[in-house]
Amino acid sequence: MRRSLPKLNPALRLSVCLALVLLISPTALLAADGEGPYRALAPGVEITIPPDKQEAETVSTKNIVEILEGIPGLDWSPEFSPKTQTLQEMAKNTEFRRRIWCLEFTFKPVRMIWVDVPQASGKMQRKLIWYMIYRVKNTGGSLKPVEDDQGVVTIEPVNHEIRFFPQFVLESHEYQKAYLDRIIPTAIEAIEQKEDPNRELLNSVEVGSKLIPLSTDLVDKSVWGVATWEDIDPRVDYFSVYVEGLTNAYRWTDPEGAFKPGDPPTTGREFEQKNLML
Repeated sequence: MRRSLPKLNPALRLSVCLALVLLISPTALLAADGEGPYRALAPGVEITIPPDKQEAETVSTKNIVEILEGIPGLDWSPEFSPKTQTLQEMAKNTEFRRRIWCLEFTFKPVRMIWVDVPQASGKMQRKLIWYMIYRVKNTGGSLKPVEDDQGVVTIEPVNHEIRFFPQFVLESHEYQKAYLDRIIPTAIEAIEQKEDPNRELLNSVEVGSKLIPLSTDLVDKSVWGVATWEDIDPRVDYFSVYVEGLTNAYRWTDPEGAFKPGDPPTTGREFEQKNLML
């Protein structure tokens, strides 16, 4: 026996239709735009390295070799002033001060994906790409040396935007090989689809073109990126990843005898950049 459904009055029918529209429309819009909520990560998937800023990194005490070695006849004793006021003495143990900043670095362990990569011949070649997804956060609190009228220097925390010029080197300890990250557009597209289609991942050049704003406890303004490597020796199973650019901290030395009179300033000077090893 056929049963007829009860009829809805026009007002109720309109309410039901509106409810369906409200429920369906946001999902449809998200699907159409390709922008939705980011994929939630399980606890422990990411590893975070907090910023490492040291007050000692804000100052270097060095002799100015360009003066001490480059200008002859500086060794003399004044009659009416202390010798410490001579150019020779003032060029010794000079303090060079600078502001120090450091970014927070969060990453997922290195993974692999097969991708068709364009070749110089115009053909595609299927390659195994190694990649590491990461994000950098500007948590603020850069260390700024401030000198008062009495010559006393204190360190003050300051907040500002930071530019990150990343360089990632994957180094094999067994086979003594090092691989610099490469920009592989087809690989990044495939990685985004695999990891989170709603999350845009920037390559190293794109990350370097952005100023990283300050994040707070309530607002996270991290910048997401991915490092990619190709043609890795398939035997490699023990390696480290070196990350350069997370901080502007460095140290420098002037090897004895490296600078000679007549040389341009900084000749022979050696710099060491502070990097992160994973």
